[in-house]
Amino acid sequence: MPTVTAARPRAAVRSWAAALAVLAVLAGGCSTGSREAPANATETAARQLLGRQAAAVLHHDKAAFLAGIDPRATAFRARQSAMFSNLADVPLAAWSYTVVRTGAFALPDAASADGTRRAAVEVRLGYRLRGYDTEPVVSTAYLTLAEHGGRWYVAADSDGAVSGHRTAVQLWDQGAVQVVRGTHSLVLGLGDRAVLRGYADDADQAVPEVTHAWGTGWPGKVVVEAPATLGQLGALLGADPAGYRDIAAVTTGELGANAAAPADRVIVNPEAFADLSAFGRQVVFTHETTHVATRLATGAGTPLWLSEGIADWVAYRDSGRTAPEIAPELTKDVAAGRVPGALPSDADFAATAARLPQAYEGGWLACRMIADQWSPATLTAFYRAVARGGSLDTRLRAAVGLSLPAFTARWRSYVEGELG
Repeated sequence: MPTVTAARPRAAVRSWAAALAVLAVLAGGCSTGSREAPANATETAARQLLGRQAAAVLHHDKAAFLAGIDPRATAFRARQSAMFSNLADVPLAAWSYTVVRTGAFALPDAASADGTRRAAVEVRLGYRLRGYDTEPVVSTAYLTLAEHGGRWYVAADSDGAVSGHRTAVQLWDQGAVQVVRGTHSLVLGLGDRAVLRGYADDADQAVPEVTHAWGTGWPGKVVVEAPATLGQLGALLGADPAGYRDIAAVTTGELGANAAAPADRVIVNPEAFADLSAFGRQVVFTHETTHVATRLATGAGTPLWLSEGIADWVAYRDSGRTAPEIAPELTKDVAAGRVPGALPSDADFAATAARLPQAYEGGWLACRMIADQWSPATLTAFYRAVARGGSLDTRLRAAVGLSLPAFTARWRSYVEGELG
C-alpha cells in the first residue's frame, strides 16, 4: 500500500500469481526435468549439461559449476562466478533445472558468426529451502548454450530479452545473500545484517499474532527476501520499481488450496520500510504474514476487500488504535459527507488507484464489522467459505444472514458510525 505513515503503513500488495511461487514440475534433487524422451540430441545435451550444473550447486563445487560455463563468454562467466559465491550461505535442499524446450527464442545473428553451434533453451529453475519449502519454487530462464571443442556450455542468459524472453532475476543474482534465522522466520537478504535481524524479529513477533487470529493449519513460519534497494526489488518482481516506491512489502505465493506449494515469500522494500515506526513495521509484517497464513484459503474468487481487509484486521486488532486513527482517509471523507456507496472493488486496490488508501480502510472496516457484530470465528469461517466457491451473496447469507446489498448497507452505516 502506498503510504508509509506510522498510523497506517499500507504495506501489502498481494502478488499471488508471481513466478516465484509457481508449483514446480519436479520435486527436487538435481534432476533436469521430466522422464519423457528428449526431442533431439541438442535437448539431450542440454539436460546433461544442466544436470551437472545443478549437482555442482548442491555440492558447493564451484570448479565443476564454472566448467559448464563457456570460457569464451568472459563477462557472463564472471557474473555466474559471482552468483555461485552469492549462494554460499543459502540453505538449499534442492536445486534443479527442467528443460522446457529448445529453439525457445531467436538468437542474435552475431551469436553464430564464429561457426559455433548454439541453442536457445527455455529452462525452469526449481529450488527448495531446507525446512521451509515442500515443493520447489520455480522461475524461468532463457539460456543460450554453445558447443565447441565437442562440449556444450552455458554461454548467456540475456539473448532472449530482445524478443521479450527475459530470465527471471533472483536475490543471489544481485549480491551476496546473508541468511538470518529467527524462531519462526528465515530472512535471505542483501545489505546490513542488523537490518535483516530486525526483519526476522518483526516476523517472529507477527507469526504468533497471526496464529492467534487465524488459527493453525498453516506452516507457522515465514520466508523473507530483503533486497537492499528499490531497484533490486523491482528486478525481483520483474516490474517497474517506481510502482512500488511507497509500498513497504509484498507477498508472493501460489493462490489456492495446494498444501504442497512452496512457502510464500514476503519481499521487503527497504526504502519504504525504513520510513516506518516500530509500530508500522510490526503492522506490515503481521499483515503480510496473514497473507501467508490465509493463502490455502484464498481462491480466485476471493475479493481483495476481504483478503486485504482480513490482513489489516489481524494486524490492527490488538493495536489499541481507534478506527479514525487507522482509517484517516475515510475519516476525512465521512466528515465531508462522502460515505462510500459500495464495498471496494478489486480495481480500487491497484497500486496507482486514486483511492487506494480508502480501499484498504474500507476492506478493514468490513472485516472488523463482521468480527465485532458477529464474531472473529464468523469472519475466519466466512473467509474460508468464500474460497470454496459460490457467489459472495450466497456466502454472506450463510455466514451472517445478509444479502450482499444488505451487508453493504450495514457496512456503510458502520463506516459512518465508527468514523463520524
